[in-house]
Amino acid sequence: MSRFSKALIVGLLVGILGVALSLSSAGFFLEEMIGLHLLFKLRGTRRAPPDVVVVSMDKISADQLQVAAEPEKWPRSLHAQLTEILAREGAAVIAFDVFFEESHSAEYDHGLAKVFRNAGNVVLCSYLRKETLSLNGERRAAGDISVEQIVPPITPLAESAVGLAVLALPRVPIRLSQYWTFKTSAGNTPTLPIVAFHVFAMSVHDDFVKLLARFSPVDADKLANEKFAIRKKESVERLVRAYREVFDSQPSLGNKMLRALDSLSLHANEKQILRSLIRMYQSPNSLYLNFYGPPTTITTIPYYEVLEQGRSSNDQKEIDLKNKAVFVGFLESLQTEKKDGFYTVFSQPTGVDISGVEIAATAFANLLEDMPIQPVYMPIQAVALFLWGLLLAAICRFFSPLLAAISLVGICLFHLFAANYEFAHTGIWYPLVIPLMLQAPLAFFGTFLWRYFDTSKERQSIRKAFGYYLPDEVVDQVAKNIGNIGAEGQVIYGTCMYTDAEKYTTLSERMDSKELRRFLNEYYEVLFEPVRRHSGIVSDVIGDSMMALWTTKVSDASIRDRACRAALDIFNTINQSSQALYLPTRIGVHAGHMCVGDVGAIDHYEYRAVGDIVNTVSRIESLNKRLGTYILVSAEVLYQLDAFLTRELGEFLLKGKAKPVLLHELICLREESSEKQHRRNAAFSEALSAFKRKSWETARTKFDKCLELHPQDGPSLFYVELCEKFYKSPPGEQWEGLVCLD
Repeated sequence: MSRFSKALIVGLLVGILGVALSLSSAGFFLEEMIGLHLLFKLRGTRRAPPDVVVVSMDKISADQLQVAAEPEKWPRSLHAQLTEILAREGAAVIAFDVFFEESHSAEYDHGLAKVFRNAGNVVLCSYLRKETLSLNGERRAAGDISVEQIVPPITPLAESAVGLAVLALPRVPIRLSQYWTFKTSAGNTPTLPIVAFHVFAMSVHDDFVKLLARFSPVDADKLANEKFAIRKKESVERLVRAYREVFDSQPSLGNKMLRALDSLSLHANEKQILRSLIRMYQSPNSLYLNFYGPPTTITTIPYYEVLEQGRSSNDQKEIDLKNKAVFVGFLESLQTEKKDGFYTVFSQPTGVDISGVEIAATAFANLLEDMPIQPVYMPIQAVALFLWGLLLAAICRFFSPLLAAISLVGICLFHLFAANYEFAHTGIWYPLVIPLMLQAPLAFFGTFLWRYFDTSKERQSIRKAFGYYLPDEVVDQVAKNIGNIGAEGQVIYGTCMYTDAEKYTTLSERMDSKELRRFLNEYYEVLFEPVRRHSGIVSDVIGDSMMALWTTKVSDASIRDRACRAALDIFNTINQSSQALYLPTRIGVHAGHMCVGDVGAIDHYEYRAVGDIVNTVSRIESLNKRLGTYILVSAEVLYQLDAFLTRELGEFLLKGKAKPVLLHELICLREESSEKQHRRNAAFSEALSAFKRKSWETARTKFDKCLELHPQDGPSLFYVELCEKFYKSPPGEQWEGLVCLD
């Protein structure tokens, strides 16, 4: 099965799972409780429309006015005064989130009713009472049904208000996120924000009817006399319900009216109100609340301050209420003794929730801005989640685990940023939990597990594949890390030896091909035997050069020790060979991480190491020619090795390399070393130290002493020449002994 097929299978599974979860109640619950909560927290507080004001019946006002703490017990005369002031100040609509279900004195009740009637824009709250109807005459028997009955305010107040409405908010067990626009269980009754907005939009009502008449003239004629009906004491909510029925019967009517809206000669503010009115009648029976922030984020004025301003003779009003929608009700945040709040995403840690009147004002403000929270259209969301699953699977399958993890984090952060931007600027709610917290981990770990099982299967066949051209011990080392032939190699730790023969070109010119072949076989037998004896493998042979490897999973001093012993054995064997005169051999040894795998194409592959270690070791070997040495090893090879006598030759920046390498000459086993070799090493070390200190004359003198001990010492001759060069043209101030080779 190809990688594409595997990615497609994983993508289909992840995509289908995402779609299934998005359609399930559990997935929807997670998105609402976690995803929506996270979006609100990321967005933070936003500015509420200035046209919406809450007049709070709070503890401060109760104390100032010397009335009872319970709002329902406040004198009706205070409400009359408040309403007169709000009407005089030019409030567009006055909505009371107060239940006037009990009569006080007839005088005050009728006085308040008169004020409501004169204002002409007061909307009062009814409340819903659940009743259980028994179908078999027994109480609470199986099969009983519950119905909701609307309980209006007392008759004088109900008849004086321009409209009655319920504030239908679900008492959810965890967190409030929605509100009813039209309460279906109570006869499709419009709720307080809907009725209040219709009254608020009376200034554009005539334009609304004209626009409706373009597409539904019969319905427009039936509803054209709304103001007359209001004067005849027919409540606004009945007319709102009639408009709702028209829009429900013609689903495309709203979109037609919206498209024709630009043709009307209206101010921008009037068009916005008209657009919001059309959207309101198009809306579903419930909408998500687009909260503005914690309690009192919407402009909030204590009840007593409005009364004080109304009684004041000062012409300059601190509180501007003209053309405002005013909601009057109990404020939870200023009196925690009476719980009238709803737990929301912006509820305070102190236990203070957003009160019912603020919920109503928030819903009204959302309608005014035409910006409630809108979940993505379900078919579009399903397609997006399905494609998202395919994308995640492709990334996880075609990228390495690390790159896949980084890529997943990147695209998930991009999704989170884009979703938050859209949420803050348009109110569109994109899912977060399913794509980011469920699909992304599932795609990553699912692909990882599949790769694990694939690798286990590949390991079963790796011995057979590599057994054709590798020794058994090599197969044991690479079987756990290398896949099938031609697959990407695996990065491992290893020691690399590179050899090259001197005078090979001259020798090949002297011999015929058969003689040269026999000679090379004997030569390589001398090289291969120490490598195999010290558990190395010969990975590559080209002409007169050999590459040998000692590999392991992690850094291991033992393989570096074996590589050094093999290098000394090769050098000693070559010197003792009868062919040494013709083919002396230079050796370089380096250690580090490398990529070992199959290199080739079509039907021919070779097992070899590639990487910086391999490139570097070949340059280390070639440096022997410049320094007049035969075995050069890097400091990485000698780390934690004490069995060898070596001579530090300095730090070199090899040709074509960007990182310097500290090199040593491998001389012999420490136990086989002579006193003369130790003296030479000590003298060379002193000379090299002077060289690094930029003491060119001192260094030159000390290198000359090294040459007295060993007249043909290549490294000493090299540094003598370099001292002369630097004496004439010193390196920069930042130079610290690095030798750059070109």
